Amino acid sequence: MFEIKTVMTADVLSVSRHTPINNALQMMVDNDITGLPVVNDDMTLAGVISEKDVLELLHDVEESPATVEDFMTTPAHSFDQDDNLIDVCDFLIKHHFRRVPITSDGKLAGIITRKDIVKYIVDYQDFFRDIPYQRVEASS
Repeated sequence: MFEIKTVMTADVLSVSRHTPINNALQMMVDNDITGLPVVNDDMTLAGVISEKDVLELLHDVEESPATVEDFMTTPAHSFDQDDNLIDVCDFLIKHHFRRVPITSDGKLAGIITRKDIVKYIVDYQDFFRDIPYQRVEASS
């Protein structure tokens, strides 16, 4: 029932590790997103770059141009598109991430955000109304 493929955004924006950091930031601003998967040339996942990762840029605004690789989080946590959506939810709750890349055969296939899951819940409210609530505790 809870398939990742039905919730994920398949048309996902991504950057390479060699993308200038300013270009990645502009992509995030222009597309109103908070992070991007970082991929290798073969579309395998190399990391993730998020707003949080680049906050330190304010300190180094005069420095030489940097690339995504200088700021990205590695290793990137990801799920396969055939994994269970409940596992993705549990992961997002426990680790306080806003998004998680989705792979297929080891290559980037999409992304799921907390907002995507909330929309899914709203779309299926009648279904969820009959499911007993069980809280998942976040880790410290």
